[in-house]
Amino acid sequence: MSGNDADESTEDAEEVQYDPTSSRYDLYECPDCDNVVLALGRDEPPMACHGNPMERVTDVEMSVKPPDVKQVLLQAFGLPKAGLDICLCVIGEGPLSAREVADSLGYDRSTITRYLNKLVDLGLLRRSELNREGGGIVNVYHSVDLERMRRETLIGFYIWAGEAAALIEDANVTKQDYLEENPDRELPDVFWDSFRDD
Repeated sequence: MSGNDADESTEDAEEVQYDPTSSRYDLYECPDCDNVVLALGRDEPPMACHGNPMERVTDVEMSVKPPDVKQVLLQAFGLPKAGLDICLCVIGEGPLSAREVADSLGYDRSTITRYLNKLVDLGLLRRSELNREGGGIVNVYHSVDLERMRRETLIGFYIWAGEAAALIEDANVTKQDYLEENPDRELPDVFWDSFRDD
């Protein structure tokens, strides 16, 4: 699936609303400030704020399009289909050298090497050296412990989500400041230019 295919599948998906009765994840907020947290796999509020338990969010009216897993990996980790294919190949068949992964998947060797290095940097794979029978050393790639992979991917996603939330908050604060300083004017389109990717 290409990046465009992932975009199209996300666009075709029906919008969903947050369901506080679902056990998939929970949103909590502080009744005294703007603090909001996301929690997975917890029955009780995950933390307190101002010394009091946070309250489960129950009044969300906004609908969102559910993410496609490949699009999440692309956005949060810069990991498109080729990177995902390489990761799954090593997890299923490893330990493998870059040449063996290239032979198995049919991707260009430079693409394989680039994504193998990125997957190691992300903590999704590990690299070690293997002595060849005929002499010399070759790098081989292994899967990491599944619990470690789960932790690394969740933490990586939370960092990305935190950056996205901070960007949204900055935009809202800037918008509020502009409207307070210009009560008789609408927000110009140029306002959003300062929040575009470089």
